[in-house]
Amino acid sequence: MRRKYSYAQINFNRIFIHLNLHKWTILFFDFLTLVGVLDMSLYGMKVMSEGLQKVAGNKLRSILSVMTTNRFTGVLTGILITALIQSSSATTVIVVSFVNAGFLTLAQSISVIMGANVGTTVTAWIISLFSFKVDISIFSLPLIGLCTPLIFSGKSRRKSWGEFLMGFAFLFMGLSYLKASVPDLQINPQILSFLQDYTTMGHPSLLIFLLLGSVLTVIVQSSSATVAITLIMCTKGWIPFEMAAAMVLGENIGTTITANIAAIPANISARRAAVAHLMFNIFDVCWVLALFYPFTSMISWIVTNYGPGDPNEMTQFLSTLSPETISLITSGADLTDPHLLALQKQLLSLQVSVSYGLSLFHTVFNITNVCIMIWFVKFYVYVCSALIKPKNVNDEEEFQLKYIPSGMLSTSELSLMQAKKEIAVFGERTQHMFGMVKDLFYEKNEDNFLKIYSRIEKYENISDRMEIEIANYLTFVAEGRLSSEGKEEIRIMLRTVTEIESIADSCNNLARGIRRRNEGKSVFTDEQNHNVDQMFALVEKSLTRMNEILHMSEVVHDDINQSYNIENEINNYRNQLKNHNIEDVNTKKYHYQDGVYYMDIVGESEKLGDYVLNVVQAIIEKKI
Repeated sequence: MRRKYSYAQINFNRIFIHLNLHKWTILFFDFLTLVGVLDMSLYGMKVMSEGLQKVAGNKLRSILSVMTTNRFTGVLTGILITALIQSSSATTVIVVSFVNAGFLTLAQSISVIMGANVGTTVTAWIISLFSFKVDISIFSLPLIGLCTPLIFSGKSRRKSWGEFLMGFAFLFMGLSYLKASVPDLQINPQILSFLQDYTTMGHPSLLIFLLLGSVLTVIVQSSSATVAITLIMCTKGWIPFEMAAAMVLGENIGTTITANIAAIPANISARRAAVAHLMFNIFDVCWVLALFYPFTSMISWIVTNYGPGDPNEMTQFLSTLSPETISLITSGADLTDPHLLALQKQLLSLQVSVSYGLSLFHTVFNITNVCIMIWFVKFYVYVCSALIKPKNVNDEEEFQLKYIPSGMLSTSELSLMQAKKEIAVFGERTQHMFGMVKDLFYEKNEDNFLKIYSRIEKYENISDRMEIEIANYLTFVAEGRLSSEGKEEIRIMLRTVTEIESIADSCNNLARGIRRRNEGKSVFTDEQNHNVDQMFALVEKSLTRMNEILHMSEVVHDDINQSYNIENEINNYRNQLKNHNIEDVNTKKYHYQDGVYYMDIVGESEKLGDYVLNVVQAIIEKKI
């Protein structure tokens, strides 16, 4: 039997469905608004970070080198950079990329990352000091108006400064809108109401909110933005102060994910830097969890006695008010009721207390960690090196100057000695590179061939950077007070560095020649292979002699005789092979194209020998 509904019932059902759809539409709109203002903050951080990097330009490496001469200056560097770009995730990604490029050592990167953890607390203090007292967004639009002409400037440096200021303005605007856009849990209890169900479980609650903070930071990809969200949630009364502090701890773990993702395709040193960041933050969170309640009680006592008030009273205060009262005192409208005005003033005071409490917790927590862990940088380097081991010995070879300091220059005499030692290391690298060329010549496995070829290309890039770094260092030394003999010494060392880099170029050209041979499906005869082996042996002999001379403390003119003899052997052998090649092609021992590949390798080997002799001549004939 079909059930009959009255017209009034049907009409009521329609109104009920309409109201529910309207309510959920508003909730969805609020959610999109929250996402929008969060994206505005993140976009501001991104633009500000990119603008800062563009402003620094090529000087960034030099700046970092000087600022990370020891662990303490490294920490200060991390604090400064993160405070400027408002993202510890961005700082750690930059650090990992610099380690990957060889601009920073693992130890230097760890100290900078430690500083980044302290620098990221600046965001919370910006909100605490300004957001609940003044509308910081009123400064954003004038700042945008100020930087817009810079962005459209024809000069790239002005444009970069404009981007930096624009990002800063968007960041402030986003933080301001974030406070206003978070929906009120008392009025819309279905929004994140599940959070309140897990705030009274003791230590399990801490772990739940720690996990929530980690996941939220992984999603947002910015601990600064997540800390801002946590502050808003706590000042809205969604979660108590202690659970907000647990979320802050989780955000310290979540922020490490960005650097570890960035390090996946990077070299072994960069991966170690990312793992060091993860280890550092996990260890810090573990000891704070063990002392969580005493630690948070200490923070509450400090804020209560020396700050605006007790941050734990916010939840209790809001629980005593009705949703209508909360709506009135938070609406921003002009109130005339003295009772409501008193409640509004009390709410504002408690919001400031909560924000100060969380900011202080975040800052004290990170500063304490750095003060403890800064003495264990070498231990972190040791552990990370033990955890992430190279697949083979060659994976350890990354660009890093060994003897030339990155900070202040030493005395002139010591600076020249350091440069000589670095040039000797440079010579050893090129000989090792030539050894890879010899391995490449006979490698038949395609995968292994590509690995060796990639390593040779990598060494070529390393050689380019070493040449620039050593040359820049020598230029700085030359600007000091030097004798005429010292300046002549620097001139010869600059020539030596250039010739050694040419050796690396020649090795790279040999690798390309071998690759062209393989791509052309050319197969050398046994005689050709034997001749190339002989040529390679002579070149190896000349490189060995060159490195012996580079390591000599005192040289005499007769030391050059052996190098001259080897070079004559190389030249004579090249001429002999060149003549035989014409005969062998005419007698059809091998194809003409095979002869082209063959003579390319022989000719490049002879050029390499010339560069080696140039190095020896520069050292001995000028009696360095």
